[in-house]
Amino acid sequence: MSETTAVDSTASSVTRVLIADDQHLVRTGFRLILDAQPDIEVVGEAPDGVTCVEMAGRLRPDVCLVDIRMPALDGLEVTRVLAGPESADRMRVVVITTFDQDDYVSRALHHGACGFLLKDASPALLVEAVRAARRGDALISPAVTVRLLRQLEGRRGPSASGGRAPAAALTARELDVARLVSVGRTNQEICADLFLSLGTVKTHLTNIQSKLTVRNRVEIAAWAWATGVVSGYSGLPE
Repeated sequence: MSETTAVDSTASSVTRVLIADDQHLVRTGFRLILDAQPDIEVVGEAPDGVTCVEMAGRLRPDVCLVDIRMPALDGLEVTRVLAGPESADRMRVVVITTFDQDDYVSRALHHGACGFLLKDASPALLVEAVRAARRGDALISPAVTVRLLRQLEGRRGPSASGGRAPAAALTARELDVARLVSVGRTNQEICADLFLSLGTVKTHLTNIQSKLTVRNRVEIAAWAWATGVVSGYSGLPE
């Protein structure tokens, strides 16, 4: 059951996923988690990067889950081919790896990845990353997000936020949501923390993106750290 016949998903609410990882047990685990969701279907599995690129072109999945260290072609190169600026028909790629290295994260995002997860991420975070990618949003493992964005804060000088919208552009509740996004909280966790409905959280996120002229939650987080909105926030993970 390594793949299924390609179907037209343009009119379907089901997110079709291709998994690429050189470990059979990892692929099987991801398949079990994702296929258990009513709105997600795993349409293929690839044991290496070359096979992933070939299957992606043939099956046209909505989202590709790609491991970094694979034979034949590594996941960063696969991401560049499928999602990079040079790609004629860019796909949505979420990179998943055991290796939590800053250069991997920056290169993956530079090559067009719309998500970066560690393999110890929870099943819920894996599912949300796939759904976010389908929407064109971006999701990065919370620990990775916070560490990288802390580097922004460390480099922030008096003019580092030049050209960015001031915090006053957001309402108090929007600032609360932005702070939680900036420390890697998922939408469901924001709902619980702020006692809001999922629809309300999504509305706040849409308004924040519009006011800040950013494209996704990763850019919201970058804005929050670069402008100092997160400074002194007690909810920061270690």
